[in-house]
Amino acid sequence: QVQLVESGGGLVQPGGSLRLSCAASGFTLDHYGIGWFRQAPGKGREGVSCIDSYNYEYYTDSVKGRFAISRNNAENMVYLQMDSLEPEDTAVYFCAAGGCSAGLPDYGMESWGKGTLVTVSS
Repeated sequence: QVQLVESGGGLVQPGGSLRLSCAASGFTLDHYGIGWFRQAPGKGREGVSCIDSYNYEYYTDSVKGRFAISRNNAENMVYLQMDSLEPEDTAVYFCAAGGCSAGLPDYGMESWGKGTLVTVSS
């Protein structure tokens, strides 16, 4: 069955870096867009980044220049490199498979992982 598993979250100081990984199984990764979404405590889910099947990248404004998404179809992996982390980036981060589009809506996503927690704090 389709499965997405996130890893790489943790506690990091402001200004630090983390790399999140999304391991996909049960489907052919290169046919799908993969998105990263996050949900901060007490807030709704928001799109962070997405990479489509043509490797076009989308980012929400607040992470442009700090985050970078990449994919390795041969290994069924998608990554989110997060640099210059800020306390406002604290959230549970989810990866999802489906379609990417401007504005990073979540309604185009068909399958979701269970998330990994990122905490940015001194």
